[in-house]
Amino acid sequence: MQVNETVSEPLHREFAVVIGATDLDAKLTGKLTEIQPKVHLKGFRPGKAPVSFLKKTYGKSLMGDIINENINETSEKVLKEKEIKPATAPRLDFVNPLDSVIAGKADLSFTMKVDLMPDFSLVSLSELKAQRLTAEVGEDALNNSLKRVADSQKTYTPKPEGETAQTGDAVTIDFDGSIGGEPFEGGKSENFDLTLGSNAFIPGFEEQLVGARAGEQRTITVKFPDNYGAANLAGKEAQFNVKVKNVKAPSEVPIDDELAKKIGLESLDQLKERVREQLQAEYGRTSRIHLKRRILDALDVAHSFDLPKGMVDAEFDMIWRQVQAELEREGASPEDEGKSEEELKAEYRAIAERRVKLGLILAKIGEQNAITINQDEVGRSLAARARQFPGQEKQVVDYYVNNPQAMAELRVPLFEDKVIDFLGELIQVQDKVVEPDILFLDPDEAEERLKAKEQERSAEAGSGEQAG
Repeated sequence: MQVNETVSEPLHREFAVVIGATDLDAKLTGKLTEIQPKVHLKGFRPGKAPVSFLKKTYGKSLMGDIINENINETSEKVLKEKEIKPATAPRLDFVNPLDSVIAGKADLSFTMKVDLMPDFSLVSLSELKAQRLTAEVGEDALNNSLKRVADSQKTYTPKPEGETAQTGDAVTIDFDGSIGGEPFEGGKSENFDLTLGSNAFIPGFEEQLVGARAGEQRTITVKFPDNYGAANLAGKEAQFNVKVKNVKAPSEVPIDDELAKKIGLESLDQLKERVREQLQAEYGRTSRIHLKRRILDALDVAHSFDLPKGMVDAEFDMIWRQVQAELEREGASPEDEGKSEEELKAEYRAIAERRVKLGLILAKIGEQNAITINQDEVGRSLAARARQFPGQEKQVVDYYVNNPQAMAELRVPLFEDKVIDFLGELIQVQDKVVEPDILFLDPDEAEERLKAKEQERSAEAGSGEQAG
């Protein structure tokens, strides 16, 4: 066996490896000699088939195993001798066709490419700072949630003959849709109950039924949104022949003790307390999302080190495939985003670099602080994932159990969340109380909104000082 280092870079190594055909043949002969006494072949006494005959019969399959064993052994030996800590599994480029190697006509020759884990030190984590957005459950939020509870208990009664449907009323309809005169899948239904103003249908559909009476027929024209889930319908104009069969008005449900009892509670006070607790829990989960983002931002800013190119390339390739699939699904192109493909790729490569960098940082924090994921945690996560597919729970579980890569992907967010929780207790966290509408924005949008408000306050303060 010959191993020559051909590329030596700070985070990348390449080795040219050659294992001679004669060496491989010797190992094959050794294996065949080992199994010879156990082989029973027709025409030969038990254990007496010649090795040369066994080579013709079993040579190819055994040589495949020998090649895999040699590749694994060689890779491990090189990494150990060179004291290399790989960032990912080594990548192999074969020089000679494997068919020729298996047939014994060529040496096993390949290039082994290895990305190295960067050697970096963590900053003093306790000195990091992050902002956590929080919101208080106010009376308006509580009352709105109570109203939603009451609305869920509404009943509908038919309106007197001749009265028209208004926003908030429920109608029972038959409809038959077409595009360019051709029916489309999912465009037809009978006895469909629709609450006007619920925005359950395509924009514009429900509005065109306001003012309709029971027994009336209407033709409704709407346009499917450009980003509609079904690509064959997205952006297209459709006509629906609609028959209104019933018009029903909602009965208001008072927010009182009776409402509480309808849903299994004892009193309105208990209902209010339960709703408040649910809102607080929802606010808490959303607040954690903002804190996680700010912790990751703080880690990103505080650390600077070179990244393994192979890891970044792999992450970028995965992201870019998703972007291309999304653009294809929407029938769009990078130019529709107002950018060239190169500009869009540059943006997503920056995202890939950030993900790889933060993944390495979180891994080191976990390693240094003995943060691990146990089997019970994985089991609970797998059970939660399976519950997302009612009726297919066993297939989902089997898929993960039999797919190590999928199981590893299940562990990653569990580990990340555990490290973030650890950091949330360690670093300096500053709480900032905001309005609920800001709390429920995307972290980037929330930050922009807060900056805009701060600039407005500064401008107002400056105007006040000038006026004074």
